[in-house]
Amino acid sequence: MAQVVISLRIMPGGIDTNLELLKEEIWKVIEGFIGNSEIRVEKKPVAFGLNSLNFVFSMDEGKNLEELEEGIKALGDVSSVEVADMRRAIG
Repeated sequence: MAQVVISLRIMPGGIDTNLELLKEEIWKVIEGFIGNSEIRVEKKPVAFGLNSLNFVFSMDEGKNLEELEEGIKALGDVSSVEVADMRRAIG
C-alpha cells in the first residue's frame, strides 16, 4: 500500500488554550493512529494572538483519515481540524 504525507491544521479553542499540552495530547492521538512514524509539528500565528498547530506525518493511504480527525476533535480545546495538504509519498 502506498504512503501519503498528511498536513493537518488544528485550531485551538481560543487564545488562552495551553498549546504545549494540546500538542502533546494530539501527538499521542496521531501516534496511536499511525504507529511509529516521524511526526513534525509547528506553531503558526493566525491572527490576534491565535496560533494553529500544524502536524505533518506519513501513513498508509488505506487508513480512514476521518477517524483520526474525529479522535482529535474529541479532545478538549480543539476548535477545528483541517487537512491542509495530502500527497502520495515518492520513493
